[in-house]
Amino acid sequence: MNTAALAALGDFDGRVALITGGLGAIGSAVVEALRARGARVVATDGSATTELNDVSDADLRSQSPALRLDVTRSADLRALVARVAESVAPVDLLVNVAGVVSYGAAADLAEVEWDRVLDINLKGSFLACQAVMPGMKRQRFGRIVNIGSVVGKNSGNARAWLDAAEQQRAGNVAYGVSKAGVHAMTGFLAKELAGDGITVNAVAPGPIATAMTTNFPAHLKALIPVGRMGTAADVASAVLYLAHRDAGFITGEVLDINGGMWCD
Repeated sequence: MNTAALAALGDFDGRVALITGGLGAIGSAVVEALRARGARVVATDGSATTELNDVSDADLRSQSPALRLDVTRSADLRALVARVAESVAPVDLLVNVAGVVSYGAAADLAEVEWDRVLDINLKGSFLACQAVMPGMKRQRFGRIVNIGSVVGKNSGNARAWLDAAEQQRAGNVAYGVSKAGVHAMTGFLAKELAGDGITVNAVAPGPIATAMTTNFPAHLKALIPVGRMGTAADVASAVLYLAHRDAGFITGEVLDINGGMWCD
């Protein structure tokens, strides 16, 4: 996002943001964009090496390194949110970026792989939402932005009826189902929390140029109307928009960021 566009969104000074999956391409872009606007950001990631108990209150108040967090463990999420509230201030912005992808044909998908993807992408997002709800309700303000996906809407990009091998390279049923669940969860929570001054929205990226999409077939890239893959900054810009205080009349929305490859 350019400087003028950021300025139009206004400052995030005084906001306390919790970002899961903060070390990935999209998570890092969201963290950077929010910090650039003055938010106090607590980033977490399953691959981080710094534990919550290893950082001081001062570290949390000043932009600390990403903290190790397993989003499938509700107790760990609640402990983190409580510590941030005590050391910094209550979380008033949650961005659920943590997620994993899985490729291959549905017929070959192992049950353990299905469980892994659904646990992190869907269950993890829900548990993170649960963890921040009490604090947001007490202050009667909050912004939750979930990361969904175009494949949660279009049933995947692979065209097995044209090329069976494409299903092995680009099929991702577990990922798509998990993100469709994130979209549905977003709507349910938006209605439940609207009376508490909390908005819940999602961003549904199309193909984004990250390590996760290095094997995305070239002929599928050619189907993107704007003629390019998306960037992590494209997604971060959408997150900033939905996270802004002025976006209070937008809730339950799943915002497509896909270059026109899927329109609804």
